[in-house]
Amino acid sequence: MVHIGNSWDSILADEFKSSWYMQLREFLKYEYSHYRIYPGMYDIFNALKYTDYYDVKAVILGQDPYHGPGQAHGLCFSVKQGVECPPSLVNIFTELQHDVGVPVPQSGELTKWARRGVLLLNTALTVREGQANSHRGKGWELLTDAVISKLSMRPTPMVFILWGSNARAKKQLIDGSRHLILESAHPSPLSAYRGFFGSRPFSKTNSFLIHNGLEPIDWDLCD
Repeated sequence: MVHIGNSWDSILADEFKSSWYMQLREFLKYEYSHYRIYPGMYDIFNALKYTDYYDVKAVILGQDPYHGPGQAHGLCFSVKQGVECPPSLVNIFTELQHDVGVPVPQSGELTKWARRGVLLLNTALTVREGQANSHRGKGWELLTDAVISKLSMRPTPMVFILWGSNARAKKQLIDGSRHLILESAHPSPLSAYRGFFGSRPFSKTNSFLIHNGLEPIDWDLCD
């Protein structure tokens, strides 16, 4: 069974015992034994492992993991040390620099953000090599919807950053009277110039946190 190692284990206990999760588990057993699947089995739940439920200050919601070799490691938009930054991540770093003035990092690994309270969650947590969205509709969305809903129920305000149509579809799960919802186009090269660039999600997140008496997020990955 799943063991995340923090409060998510109890918060998601009913989901991990559900019949639909058991079906997803069987599907994943088959997929991992017959295809190359990303991320590796031990990295699937890294977003939850690195950012405890009670530590979440902001959620960045992605679609599904990168499907190229050596890229995905369980955090949306993040790649491992030494791996070339994909175009979407390059655009995220460009907006980051323009928004809050921090330098563009040499590495595309976002683990520091995760440890500082940014939940880097994809809506589907696995994918076949070279086949984007190949694990869509297999059950992951039920789990990640539960994650978003349970975060929305938390009394402490947080920020939900929704980039692109797939992420924005989750808006209905979020209590906008308590939390800040930031929506824009996806950072991919196909859409970044249609509303992502100039959206200033990083500074808006920190302004909201400060306004609510919370510590802002250190977005600098170079320190």
